[in-house]
Amino acid sequence: MESRISLCMIVKDEEQNIRRCLQSVAGTVDEIIVVDTGSTDGTCQIAREFGALVQSFPWNDNFSDARNASLELATGDWILFLDADEELAGESREVLRRLANEKNVEGYFVKIINYVGNGGWVETCPDLVFRLFKNRKDYRFRGAIHEQIADVILERNSQARYQIAEDLVILHYGYLDRQIEAKDKKNRNLALLSQELNRNPDNRHLRYHYGVELYRAERFDEAAAELVRAANGIDPNTIYLPKLLRYIVLAYHAARKPEQALEIVQLGLDLFPNYADLYYYGGLISYEQKDYGRAYEFFQRALSMPEQPAHYAPFGGTRGFRSLYQLGQLAEVFLNHEEAMRYYILSLRDKPHFTPALESITRLLKPQEDPVYAKKCLEQLCEFCTPQANLLMGQILFRQSAYKLALEYLERGMDQQEAVPEILLWKAICLIQLRRYLEALRILEGFGPGHRLYPLAKLNKILCFWFQGKRRKVLPLVEELFALGLSQDTGAVVSLLRNYPGRRRGPGVTLGDEGMSLLLDILMRALDLGEKERAESLLDGLSRECLSKNARAVGQLFYRYGHLKTAEYYLGLYLEAYPECPETLFTLAEIKERQNACIEAGELYRRALAQDPAEPRYYVSLIRLYEKMRREILRVAIDKYPELPVLRRLFEEANQEI
Repeated sequence: MESRISLCMIVKDEEQNIRRCLQSVAGTVDEIIVVDTGSTDGTCQIAREFGALVQSFPWNDNFSDARNASLELATGDWILFLDADEELAGESREVLRRLANEKNVEGYFVKIINYVGNGGWVETCPDLVFRLFKNRKDYRFRGAIHEQIADVILERNSQARYQIAEDLVILHYGYLDRQIEAKDKKNRNLALLSQELNRNPDNRHLRYHYGVELYRAERFDEAAAELVRAANGIDPNTIYLPKLLRYIVLAYHAARKPEQALEIVQLGLDLFPNYADLYYYGGLISYEQKDYGRAYEFFQRALSMPEQPAHYAPFGGTRGFRSLYQLGQLAEVFLNHEEAMRYYILSLRDKPHFTPALESITRLLKPQEDPVYAKKCLEQLCEFCTPQANLLMGQILFRQSAYKLALEYLERGMDQQEAVPEILLWKAICLIQLRRYLEALRILEGFGPGHRLYPLAKLNKILCFWFQGKRRKVLPLVEELFALGLSQDTGAVVSLLRNYPGRRRGPGVTLGDEGMSLLLDILMRALDLGEKERAESLLDGLSRECLSKNARAVGQLFYRYGHLKTAEYYLGLYLEAYPECPETLFTLAEIKERQNACIEAGELYRRALAQDPAEPRYYVSLIRLYEKMRREILRVAIDKYPELPVLRRLFEEANQEI
């Protein structure tokens, strides 16, 4: 006779989730027991639609009491317990029935896939959980939170045998940001765990979960301390020890204690030498410490690891796309852009929706400078057959100021689905940057008063006329924008637009971070349109102190658009205030090199290197400069002494090294 399975659940206000959960087990379990702890929505009604026995239970801050109430009502031979924000994977239905007919097994650890993140980017993290066991009167849950039953079963039945059933899969959506925020899970769990620890201070498992919740609440120092307490003296065979060690690493890292984090990485790898996550996080921390050789070794080791056991709860991509992406970042540190591109492409192939890799590939293709070549490469790498893919590519290109190509992908996506307001605004900005002002204005007129994007649309209408030099159109729009109520910083930037092309009167405007960010964006768009004079006129309105403080960012912007002399002026202005800034010295060196002032460039590279000896770019650039100078000197020498074979040989050797 086939065994009967009872699904047991506890719920509260789960109408957004419970239908999905119950549909996943419909026709697979023999009865559904739902204990409701105070729902005020349609949860219970939905449960009854699936034939569930629904029982009310007054919530008493104890998950075990509620779970045990469901067990009291169960009549099946086996108990499967799920939460409403979970579902049984489709391929697991037949597996569940097969497992329930095993005679010599008392319970199963099953694989759970946790979905972590938000709608914009969701990760998967597998784990093992104890969810299927035989229904016996003396098998009852224990613990107010993170309730346990596997240990209880062994206490009641020392001969009990468990198995791991990784082919039985549960999907869990409760770690998605929207779920956590909606239920205020962090604060609820912290409070319950704190109460339990007061009663059971020596319970390592509780302390582990308490440390994890502290980490999620971003109380990183406290989390590290609690997790270390949970780990000290622990049995190395404890099933959650790999996860515990990883959380200690993460907590120390987030608390800005890299040395302690790396110590735990090494300790963890001594115990679990195939743990890819620890290699990956060791690589990240080493990278941040500028220990690039060690970072490279860590990431390469992560890539070489075998398939990870589920109880490691491995973070997605540490054996693949994440480590490949970080190796690309490392290659860029050494100015090896070909190698970086290779790693980014491998990362994208491993995870086609991994946006950071796609963004890096796009940046290296320089779509603003050569949109035709960039598009050709992107089309070879990616399939843009869905509106989401086209809109994502459009957004990436928009962020990189490649407006012509961004518009093409945005319009492709908009042809396939209705555009949200943000996309319409991006399209309008792209049109402005292509001097298609009338089309842009038609879109911007669609944002009426009261719309959340109305102020941004109004600002872009101002820019539409400002770039055209239509001051009479600008002035009334400025007054309308001021009437909306602007922050002091934003108002100061809008005033600069209004006053153009007048000369500065008084000491000039001092902007904070918000205002300077807005001004730099307008400067970038002016330079993108070839309006260098307009860009410089806005800078004339800044106070000397404000301009000096932000001159590095301004100089790099002019350098990006090829205005070397102007860039040199602003970077020099920054050096007057901050004479030993290595990044500014480096950019000035690049400018001098492009101007063929190699001696000055070499001196600037050396000064940058003296300030930051750990930065590989400075070494690489200086080496390349010297090689360039060597070839040039040999070329001149050969022209003067063509009969000397030694010079010809040296020249050939120098060119072979390129």
